[in-house]
Amino acid sequence: MIEDLTSVGSNRTAEEPGEDPALLRRVLGVRLRRLRESAGISGDGAGRAIRASHSKISRLEAGRVSFRARDIADLLTAYGVRDAGTRAEYLLLAQRANAVGRWQAGPDLATARPDTYLAMEDASSLIRCYAPGLVPELLWTPSYAHTVFAIADREPAADIQRRVESLVRRQRLLTRTDPPRAWFVVEEAALRRPIGGNAVWQGQLDHLAELAARPNITVQVLPDHVGGPAISGTAFTMLRFAASELNDLAHFPHPTGPQFLDKRTDLDRFNAIWDRLCVCATPPERTAAALETLTSTRCAAGVNR
Repeated sequence: MIEDLTSVGSNRTAEEPGEDPALLRRVLGVRLRRLRESAGISGDGAGRAIRASHSKISRLEAGRVSFRARDIADLLTAYGVRDAGTRAEYLLLAQRANAVGRWQAGPDLATARPDTYLAMEDASSLIRCYAPGLVPELLWTPSYAHTVFAIADREPAADIQRRVESLVRRQRLLTRTDPPRAWFVVEEAALRRPIGGNAVWQGQLDHLAELAARPNITVQVLPDHVGGPAISGTAFTMLRFAASELNDLAHFPHPTGPQFLDKRTDLDRFNAIWDRLCVCATPPERTAAALETLTSTRCAAGVNR
């Protein structure tokens, strides 16, 4: 029911709404697919019902496009849904799914596209993340983020600052009143790399220690000798949702844009990689000691904090 979804994150403030249109689109898409399959109708058949192609049905069911009320009504009719209350529920959900999300990008809200990953991350109940070579983004301090962005992209200072501010806003999900559970595997090599200089580096370690002490956040350190990139040379994040309609989602960055995987075979592969990373990493209860050792070792080598 719709209430099951809106109850997720119901304690958030007005600045942190409890639902996001991108998530609602995905929920509605999953429900429509289940109705179609139960009715024994193919994607082509569903497409004909709304005067469209199979590919449009695929996009609708994946939650990648907005929903027209007429299309929803015609699909419900084709799927044999006659109950007025049920039809009204689907149409209301479609209306909410077409709203402008808080991660909508660009100044023209009429034409801008939502950043699906940010919306999904914001709505997740569990985040698992590994990033070879660097500390995962959700754990960055503003100074560390500014340095990384400047090195990686060499953008104008104003653009870098906007990216840092966007990241800081995004990171609030870890410390809001109803935060998701978050689990990070961080390479020891990334923690020893003094990006931005000693002050930035130490500030990042201190920040990481503070976050790791929070009850909703787990941090494990992957020792150098394990060879994290040999397990996974690609950064990835896995998201899980409280809404029962949604499968897990695997996300990894790509030069042409974010990539999303939600097929069971793909998720099984990522889960296997994640399990291996966690087994090879030191236990979470040793993270604080590992961070302190990194600081002490560097200080002993004659590098001031």
